[in-house]
Amino acid sequence: MAESLKSLKDLQNWIRSLYEDPIAKILINNSFLTKTQLETLLIDIISEYLTENRIKSEKKAELRLKGKISKGAFHRTLKQAKRNVIRSIYTLILLEYLGLMSYSTLQKYLELSEKIKTYLEMLRSPEKAKIEELRTLKEEIEDFLKALSSPKMLKGMM
Repeated sequence: MAESLKSLKDLQNWIRSLYEDPIAKILINNSFLTKTQLETLLIDIISEYLTENRIKSEKKAELRLKGKISKGAFHRTLKQAKRNVIRSIYTLILLEYLGLMSYSTLQKYLELSEKIKTYLEMLRSPEKAKIEELRTLKEEIEDFLKALSSPKMLKGMM
């Protein structure tokens, strides 16, 4: 994942690959971030780790997949992305506060996150896991994601 990136070009290629990954697609499509906001947020955060010197906003704006955009457009999108992330966190807290989401339901989402980490580690492992194990885990994650992202799930959160 992001830890294996070595250059800004790798960052762009990794972002492109996210849009093709079936698990990432489900997560992105059901998140509160647009693809553009996610891309901008990833560029802003990860690019800082890929270079020794701080990257200027103009350079970050050039990294967007659709090509160079203005510094102002980059910052507006970044601000929207950060605001949406914060609002998503507050939404979860609000739902639990109002009794519309139980801690055990939130725990299911965290368990899913751990399954995804395990899947990614298996993919990167030097002694690659058996293809069948990977396929089964991937299908399990996709099914879990689809079930948890269903609007019907909101009724059963308590």
